[in-house]
Amino acid sequence: MNRVRAAVVPAAHDPWTREPAGWLADPYTTALATGQGPLYLRSREGGVVPLGVERWCAAPDAADRTVIARCEGTVLDIGCGPGRFVTALALAGYRTLGIDVSTAAVRRTVRYGGAALVRSVFEPLPREGRWNTALLVDGNIGIGGDPGALLARTADVVAPGGLLIAEVAEGDVDERLDVRVDDGRADRTRAGRGPAGQGRHRADDGGFFPWARLGARALLHHALATGRWSRQGTWELEGRTFMALRRKRECSVPSLPVPVPPRSG
Repeated sequence: MNRVRAAVVPAAHDPWTREPAGWLADPYTTALATGQGPLYLRSREGGVVPLGVERWCAAPDAADRTVIARCEGTVLDIGCGPGRFVTALALAGYRTLGIDVSTAAVRRTVRYGGAALVRSVFEPLPREGRWNTALLVDGNIGIGGDPGALLARTADVVAPGGLLIAEVAEGDVDERLDVRVDDGRADRTRAGRGPAGQGRHRADDGGFFPWARLGARALLHHALATGRWSRQGTWELEGRTFMALRRKRECSVPSLPVPVPPRSG
Protein backbone atom coordinates (compact mmCIF):
# COMPACT_ATOMS: atom_id res chain seq x y z
CA MET A 1 0.00 0.00 0.00
CA ASN A 2 1.14 3.55 -0.65
CA ARG A 3 2.29 5.59 2.31
CA VAL A 4 0.75 8.95 3.11
CA ARG A 5 3.11 11.91 3.08
CA ALA A 6 3.62 13.55 6.45
CA ALA A 7 1.92 16.88 6.98
CA VAL A 8 1.07 19.27 9.78
CA VAL A 9 -2.20 20.97 8.94
CA PRO A 10 -3.84 23.44 11.34
CA ALA A 11 -7.30 22.67 12.63
CA ALA A 12 -10.26 24.46 11.15
CA HIS A 13 -11.16 27.73 12.85
CA ASP A 14 -13.55 26.15 15.30
CA PRO A 15 -13.83 27.47 18.89
CA TRP A 16 -14.14 23.92 20.21
CA THR A 17 -10.75 22.86 18.86
CA ARG A 18 -8.64 26.03 18.82
CA GLU A 19 -5.71 25.81 21.18
CA PRO A 20 -6.13 27.94 24.34
CA ALA A 21 -3.59 30.57 25.35
CA GLY A 22 -0.59 29.02 27.02
CA TRP A 23 -1.18 25.64 25.38
CA LEU A 24 2.47 25.30 24.39
CA ALA A 25 3.55 25.39 28.04
CA ASP A 26 0.96 22.99 29.47
CA PRO A 27 1.96 19.72 31.23
CA TYR A 28 1.09 17.51 28.25
CA THR A 29 3.29 19.44 25.83
CA THR A 30 6.13 19.41 28.35
CA ALA A 31 5.75 15.65 28.81
CA LEU A 32 5.86 15.10 25.03
CA ALA A 33 9.02 17.18 24.76
CA THR A 34 10.80 15.12 27.41
CA GLY A 35 9.13 11.78 26.75
CA GLN A 36 8.56 11.43 30.49
CA GLY A 37 5.85 11.82 33.10
CA PRO A 38 4.41 11.85 35.57
CA LEU A 39 1.15 12.90 33.94
CA TYR A 40 -2.44 12.31 35.04
CA LEU A 41 -6.04 13.06 34.29
CA ARG A 42 -7.29 14.55 37.55
CA SER A 43 -11.03 14.71 38.19
CA ARG A 44 -12.86 17.49 40.00
CA GLU A 45 -13.24 15.12 42.92
CA GLY A 46 -9.47 14.62 43.10
CA GLY A 47 -9.20 11.13 41.64
CA VAL A 48 -6.39 10.51 39.16
CA VAL A 49 -5.95 8.34 36.06
CA PRO A 50 -2.24 7.84 35.22
CA LEU A 51 -1.24 8.57 31.62
CA GLY A 52 1.51 6.41 30.09
CA VAL A 53 3.61 9.13 28.47
CA GLU A 54 6.78 7.03 28.45
CA ARG A 55 4.98 4.22 26.64
CA TRP A 56 3.33 6.62 24.20
CA CYS A 57 6.69 8.10 23.25
CA ALA A 58 8.42 4.73 22.85
CA ALA A 59 8.25 2.15 20.08
CA PRO A 60 5.13 -0.06 20.08
CA ASP A 61 5.26 -2.75 22.78
CA ALA A 62 3.92 -6.29 22.59
CA ALA A 63 0.34 -5.23 23.40
CA ASP A 64 0.49 -2.45 20.78
CA ARG A 65 1.72 -4.94 18.20
CA THR A 66 -1.42 -7.04 18.67
CA VAL A 67 -3.40 -3.96 17.61
CA ILE A 68 -1.18 -3.36 14.59
CA ALA A 69 -1.49 -7.01 13.54
CA ARG A 70 -5.29 -6.69 13.42
CA CYS A 71 -5.42 -3.49 11.36
CA GLU A 72 -6.97 -3.74 7.92
CA GLY A 73 -6.42 -1.53 4.87
CA THR A 74 -6.30 2.20 5.54
CA VAL A 75 -6.01 3.21 9.20
CA LEU A 76 -7.14 6.34 11.06
CA ASP A 77 -5.65 6.81 14.55
CA ILE A 78 -8.02 9.03 16.53
CA GLY A 79 -6.15 10.92 19.23
CA CYS A 80 -2.80 9.74 17.88
CA GLY A 81 -0.69 11.56 20.49
CA PRO A 82 3.04 11.36 19.69
CA GLY A 83 2.27 8.91 16.90
CA ARG A 84 3.79 5.54 17.72
CA PHE A 85 0.98 3.68 15.93
CA VAL A 86 0.97 6.02 12.94
CA THR A 87 4.70 5.74 12.35
CA ALA A 88 4.81 1.97 12.92
CA LEU A 89 1.92 1.40 10.53
CA ALA A 90 3.52 3.65 7.91
CA LEU A 91 6.76 1.69 8.16
CA ALA A 92 4.74 -1.51 7.68
CA GLY A 93 3.32 -0.11 4.45
CA TYR A 94 -0.15 0.87 5.62
CA ARG A 95 -1.81 4.03 4.41
CA THR A 96 -2.43 5.70 7.77
CA LEU A 97 -3.28 9.09 9.25
CA GLY A 98 -3.27 10.37 12.80
CA ILE A 99 -5.46 13.16 14.15
CA ASP A 100 -4.99 15.03 17.40
CA VAL A 101 -5.91 18.49 18.70
CA SER A 102 -2.40 18.96 20.11
CA THR A 103 -0.05 20.66 17.68
CA ALA A 104 2.90 19.38 19.71
CA ALA A 105 1.68 15.78 19.32
CA VAL A 106 1.13 16.16 15.59
CA ARG A 107 4.53 17.75 15.07
CA ARG A 108 6.19 14.90 16.93
CA THR A 109 4.29 12.36 14.82
CA VAL A 110 5.41 14.05 11.62
CA ARG A 111 9.00 14.40 12.85
CA TYR A 112 9.17 10.63 13.28
CA GLY A 113 7.80 9.90 9.82
CA GLY A 114 4.02 9.68 10.30
CA ALA A 115 1.22 11.63 8.63
CA ALA A 116 -1.00 13.62 10.97
CA LEU A 117 -3.45 16.51 11.13
CA VAL A 118 -4.35 18.90 13.91
CA ARG A 119 -8.01 17.96 13.95
CA SER A 120 -10.84 16.87 16.22
CA VAL A 121 -12.69 13.67 15.39
CA PHE A 122 -15.89 15.75 15.44
CA GLU A 123 -14.65 17.97 12.60
CA PRO A 124 -14.76 17.03 8.91
CA LEU A 125 -11.99 14.53 8.13
CA PRO A 126 -10.26 13.28 4.99
CA ARG A 127 -11.72 10.09 3.48
CA GLU A 128 -14.84 10.19 5.65
CA GLY A 129 -16.73 6.93 5.39
CA ARG A 130 -13.82 5.18 3.66
CA TRP A 131 -11.34 4.27 6.40
CA ASN A 132 -10.98 0.51 6.78
CA THR A 133 -9.78 0.69 10.39
CA ALA A 134 -10.07 3.28 13.16
CA LEU A 135 -8.12 3.20 16.43
CA LEU A 136 -9.26 4.50 19.82
CA VAL A 137 -6.45 3.31 22.07
CA ASP A 138 -4.70 4.69 25.18
CA GLY A 139 -8.05 5.58 26.73
CA ASN A 140 -9.28 7.60 23.76
CA ILE A 141 -12.70 5.94 23.94
CA GLY A 142 -13.23 8.66 26.57
CA ILE A 143 -12.94 11.54 24.10
CA GLY A 144 -15.77 14.03 24.57
CA GLY A 145 -17.26 12.29 27.61
CA ASP A 146 -20.09 10.80 25.52
CA PRO A 147 -19.22 7.28 24.31
CA GLY A 148 -22.43 6.92 22.30
CA ALA A 149 -21.75 10.10 20.34
CA LEU A 150 -18.12 9.12 19.75
CA LEU A 151 -19.03 5.64 18.55
CA ALA A 152 -21.70 7.03 16.23
CA ARG A 153 -19.24 9.56 14.84
CA THR A 154 -16.61 6.86 14.33
CA ALA A 155 -19.18 4.82 12.41
CA ASP A 156 -19.56 7.80 10.07
CA VAL A 157 -15.81 7.86 9.46
CA VAL A 158 -15.25 4.12 8.95
CA ALA A 159 -16.30 2.34 5.78
CA PRO A 160 -19.19 -0.17 5.86
CA GLY A 161 -17.71 -3.42 7.09
CA GLY A 162 -14.76 -1.51 8.56
CA LEU A 163 -13.06 -2.16 11.88
CA LEU A 164 -12.78 -0.21 15.12
CA ILE A 165 -10.16 -1.25 17.67
CA ALA A 166 -10.63 0.34 21.08
CA GLU A 167 -8.73 -0.04 24.33
CA VAL A 168 -10.90 -0.32 27.43
CA ALA A 169 -10.38 0.22 31.14
CA GLU A 170 -9.87 -2.65 33.53
CA GLY A 171 -12.98 -4.00 35.25
CA ASP A 172 -16.66 -3.18 34.96
CA VAL A 173 -16.34 0.59 34.52
CA ASP A 174 -18.78 3.04 32.95
CA GLU A 175 -18.25 6.55 34.26
CA ARG A 176 -18.32 10.18 33.14
CA LEU A 177 -15.84 12.65 34.55
CA ASP A 178 -14.71 16.24 34.28
CA VAL A 179 -10.93 16.05 34.22
CA ARG A 180 -7.86 18.17 33.58
CA VAL A 181 -4.30 17.26 32.69
CA ASP A 182 -2.01 17.42 35.71
CA ASP A 183 1.67 16.67 36.21
CA GLY A 184 1.33 16.43 39.98
CA ARG A 185 3.12 19.67 40.72
CA ALA A 186 1.52 21.71 43.46
CA ASP A 187 2.30 25.00 41.73
CA ARG A 188 0.13 24.16 38.73
CA THR A 189 -3.02 26.28 38.85
CA ARG A 190 -4.50 25.02 35.62
CA ALA A 191 -3.84 22.62 32.79
CA GLY A 192 -4.69 22.67 29.11
CA ARG A 193 -6.97 20.26 27.34
CA GLY A 194 -4.15 17.77 26.94
CA PRO A 195 -4.15 14.72 24.72
CA ALA A 196 -7.83 14.11 25.17
CA GLY A 197 -9.33 17.50 24.37
CA GLN A 198 -11.05 16.34 21.22
CA GLY A 199 -14.55 16.59 22.61
CA ARG A 200 -17.15 18.99 21.36
CA HIS A 201 -17.29 20.92 24.62
CA ARG A 202 -15.00 23.80 25.48
CA ALA A 203 -12.89 23.31 28.61
CA ASP A 204 -13.87 25.72 31.41
CA ASP A 205 -11.51 28.26 33.00
CA GLY A 206 -10.19 25.60 35.37
CA GLY A 207 -8.89 23.51 32.48
CA PHE A 208 -11.52 20.78 32.97
CA PHE A 209 -13.05 18.91 30.05
CA PRO A 210 -15.52 15.99 29.78
CA TRP A 211 -14.10 12.49 29.70
CA ALA A 212 -15.33 8.90 30.01
CA ARG A 213 -13.91 5.60 31.20
CA LEU A 214 -15.36 2.34 29.89
CA GLY A 215 -14.72 -1.30 30.59
CA ALA A 216 -15.35 -3.96 27.96
CA ARG A 217 -18.98 -4.59 28.91
CA ALA A 218 -19.83 -0.88 28.88
CA LEU A 219 -18.13 -0.35 25.52
CA LEU A 220 -20.07 -3.20 23.97
CA HIS A 221 -23.33 -1.85 25.44
CA HIS A 222 -22.77 1.63 23.99
CA ALA A 223 -21.61 0.23 20.64
CA LEU A 224 -24.64 -2.01 20.21
CA ALA A 225 -26.94 0.85 21.26
CA THR A 226 -25.85 2.82 18.20
CA GLY A 227 -27.19 0.02 16.00
CA ARG A 228 -24.12 0.38 13.78
CA TRP A 229 -21.52 -1.91 15.34
CA SER A 230 -21.19 -5.64 16.01
CA ARG A 231 -18.64 -7.31 18.24
CA GLN A 232 -15.62 -8.77 16.50
CA GLY A 233 -13.55 -9.94 19.47
CA THR A 234 -11.77 -9.06 22.72
CA TRP A 235 -8.22 -9.79 23.86
CA GLU A 236 -5.83 -8.97 26.69
CA LEU A 237 -2.06 -8.67 26.97
CA GLU A 238 0.27 -7.17 29.56
CA GLY A 239 -2.61 -5.91 31.66
CA ARG A 240 -4.32 -4.10 28.78
CA THR A 241 -7.66 -5.02 27.20
CA PHE A 242 -8.80 -4.33 23.64
CA MET A 243 -12.07 -4.82 21.77
CA ALA A 244 -12.62 -4.98 18.04
CA LEU A 245 -15.96 -3.87 16.59
CA ARG A 246 -17.17 -4.28 13.01
CA ARG A 247 -19.27 -1.57 11.38
CA LYS A 248 -22.50 -2.97 10.01
CA ARG A 249 -23.31 -2.63 6.34
CA GLU A 250 -26.43 -0.49 6.55
CA CYS A 251 -28.94 -0.43 3.72
CA SER A 252 -28.76 2.92 1.94
CA VAL A 253 -32.35 2.81 0.64
CA PRO A 254 -34.50 5.20 2.70
CA SER A 255 -37.55 3.73 4.35
CA LEU A 256 -40.91 4.79 2.93
CA PRO A 257 -44.02 5.60 4.97
CA VAL A 258 -46.50 2.77 5.21
CA PRO A 259 -49.82 3.81 3.62
CA VAL A 260 -52.79 3.88 5.96
CA PRO A 261 -55.82 2.05 4.45
CA PRO A 262 -59.05 4.06 4.29
CA ARG A 263 -61.55 3.47 7.05
CA SER A 264 -64.59 1.46 5.95
CA GLY A 265 -68.18 2.33 6.62
